[in-house]
Amino acid sequence: QVQLVESGGGLVQAGGSLRLSCAASGRTFSNSAMGWFRQAPGKEREFVARISWNGVRTYYSDSVKGRFTISRDNAKNTVALQMNSLKLEDTAVYYCAADTKHVYGSLKPVDIDYWGQGTQVTVSS
Repeated sequence: QVQLVESGGGLVQAGGSLRLSCAASGRTFSNSAMGWFRQAPGKEREFVARISWNGVRTYYSDSVKGRFTISRDNAKNTVALQMNSLKLEDTAVYYCAADTKHVYGSLKPVDIDYWGQGTQVTVSS
């Protein structure tokens, strides 16, 4: 079992930055790939970034590559998403995700084992 709690969302102007954090509890966290997904109103949940269990491998969607950075600290059971140069289209609810089955983490929401409750990110012009 893994419980996930996100924090750090909010309102920011376009071009600004936010840092999302995800606090995890449960014995399987350090063995799980972790990821961030997002869901905008009227749209399906989509992959944003993932990180392998040991933090060595990361992968990003094309829409955030070069602007967002995912990281993890297994000693503190946390995962973070640093978001820079935010755009209006980044507005969404952001979800922390744990994938216990895939070494590097899946890109598909259907493969995710555990979800956080989500945190709202709103980018204004």
